[in-house]
Order: sequence, then structure tokens, then C-alpha cells
Amino acid sequence: MIRKTGSAKWSGGLKDGKGEISTQSGALTSQPYGFNTRFEDKPGTNPEELIGAAHAGCFSMALSNILGESDLVADEIATKATVMMEKGDAGFSITKIHLDVSAKIPGATAEQFADAAQKAKENCPVSKVLAGAEITMDAVLS
Repeated sequence: MIRKTGSAKWSGGLKDGKGEISTQSGALTSQPYGFNTRFEDKPGTNPEELIGAAHAGCFSMALSNILGESDLVADEIATKATVMMEKGDAGFSITKIHLDVSAKIPGATAEQFADAAQKAKENCPVSKVLAGAEITMDAVLS
């Protein structure tokens, strides 16, 4: 079993409080976040953009793996995950994640790429854990 950790500290109320997010690797160490970075587009991080980064990274690696099964190696896979959060009757929920994917893969046909991208979208571990949200994708082979 692989174990990775992330941690957060928070002090104060929701709107006036402050928090810090850290990762086991140290890639993020006491990175500030708060209500303003999450709901008011102020500079800083927030849980949704971290989920987006995790999803984009996981998808890109999964796509590389699936392409490798067909002896294809990407020169580049660029993925952007847009995480959408909406307020409903029960509070806020992440309702949708959209993946924008662009890839340069020598020798790949459009069909091979589309099939591999769909498999990666459905089967990367982060997609699986986020299955409660609708996950859509636009994938372009260049």
C-alpha cells in the first residue's frame, strides 16, 4: 500500500480565519489559504485548485501508461483540470471537473489517442476518487 499525506491547520472563523496547507514531500510547506483565496479569487491556494492539479497530474501519468501499452511515447501531454464548485441545498459541492488535454504523440492516430484518453479519464486513481463529480474532457492530438 502506498501512503501519501497532506495536512492543514486552521485558526479563526470561516471568513476571518487563516489556514496553512502542507504536503509530505515538502512541495507545499505552510502554504497559506483562506476564505478569500477560495471564494473571492484572491492570491493564494485553495483545496479546489489542489484537487485540479492532482487530477491533471494523475490523468497525464495514466495516459502515458496507456499509450506505452501500445508502444507509443508522448513528446508532451498538457492537461488542465477545471474544478467547479456549486452551492446547493446541502451546502457547497464539487459538481464537475473538466479536463482539457493537448498531446504530441509521434505515430499515434486520432483514434488511438481518443481511446487512450478516455481510458485514462475513467481509470486514473484520482478520477476514481472524484467519481461523485461529473468528469468531462476535450482532448486534442497535435
